[in-house]
Amino acid sequence: MKKLKIALFVVLISILVACGSDDTTDGSGGESSSNGEYDLIEDGKLTFAASGEFKPFSYMEGDKMVGYDVAVAEAIAEKLGLEPVQQKAKFSGIVTGVNEGRYDIAVASHTITEERLEKVNFSDPYYYSGPVIYTRPDSDIESKEDLNGKEISVSRGSTYVEMAEEYTDNIPQVDSDVVAIQSLAQGHHDAVITDDITGQTAIDNGLEVENRGQLGVSEQAVAVNKEKEKLLEDINEALQEMKESGELQALAEEWVGVDITQEPEEIE
Repeated sequence: MKKLKIALFVVLISILVACGSDDTTDGSGGESSSNGEYDLIEDGKLTFAASGEFKPFSYMEGDKMVGYDVAVAEAIAEKLGLEPVQQKAKFSGIVTGVNEGRYDIAVASHTITEERLEKVNFSDPYYYSGPVIYTRPDSDIESKEDLNGKEISVSRGSTYVEMAEEYTDNIPQVDSDVVAIQSLAQGHHDAVITDDITGQTAIDNGLEVENRGQLGVSEQAVAVNKEKEKLLEDINEALQEMKESGELQALAEEWVGVDITQEPEEIE
């Protein structure tokens, strides 16, 4: 009788172990095996950085960041089965933060550049933009040639710094594109180089600045730590799914007002 009880006990323990094993490897609930492959800062959570100072892409409402960048980051996290965790950071230090492992990813309107690719990997673009010259209405700047020797303000750490250097060495750098545009409208600087969406949003909000010409087109993408290759792969799959379903376009139209997810066919 005692041997029978022992045998039954062993069988019961085996069943419990088997059930426990199924729970920990089931990708449909709890922490999936793919989450472990991501090597996240915090298990089951996707920590993403944005500036919170770049309306309509990321800005503060109360103690939370909202905007197109933030909505895209949270949609990606959902598709990966992860909880999104916001981290507000100065734009100029975000790429370094991803490189050093302080953030899993950055969804902060970063343009893909060779310099940044030395520190991080980038996903496929989740929107397209273009650098534009903005001035006050009374400015004599009518084209890029008129920028020579002028004072051009840009966002610190942005690709617009290098663009401005083609025309002048007088380049005040500020914390965000929005700050640069606001300062321009208040009578400071001769011009600002920023993306067309930020400039148009400023105009729509009543700032007296004008578009004096587009300098090109840029691709904005998610920055990912170079060691997190599986995470990058799955982010690209999530973005592709969002493009095909129309979800990415819907988010752009909701937060920006226009579809910015399609690559322009022709550059002015």
